[in-house]
Amino acid sequence: MEPDGLAKAFVNHYYTTFDTNRAALVGLYQEGSMLTFEGDKYKGAAAITGKLTSLPFATCKHQVTTVDCQPSGPAGGMLVFVSGALQVGDGEHPLKFSQMFHLMPVGPGNFYVQNDMFRLNYG
Repeated sequence: MEPDGLAKAFVNHYYTTFDTNRAALVGLYQEGSMLTFEGDKYKGAAAITGKLTSLPFATCKHQVTTVDCQPSGPAGGMLVFVSGALQVGDGEHPLKFSQMFHLMPVGPGNFYVQNDMFRLNYG
């Protein structure tokens, strides 16, 4: 699969899992993975999924607007930049967000998230 297709498949899998079973995201991270969430930093799969599962809302729905990707380095990594809207609970107004993933290969066609940065976009 070409890079744009891989990026879109990853993004679809990530947000579908986030919206339905955040705890299952643990398999996408490794012990060296890092998350920056609204400026706070977390390292390792357990700490990252601990943060994601402790967010103060039970239900959410991501609506992805754009997915951009670039190859990253000789090891076959990929940078993926996502923008979209996040509907939290029964809220009337979706929140705009941006998220960047640095994916690293772990075998043919398989990747883990080395770096993950998330920000809500205010304004």
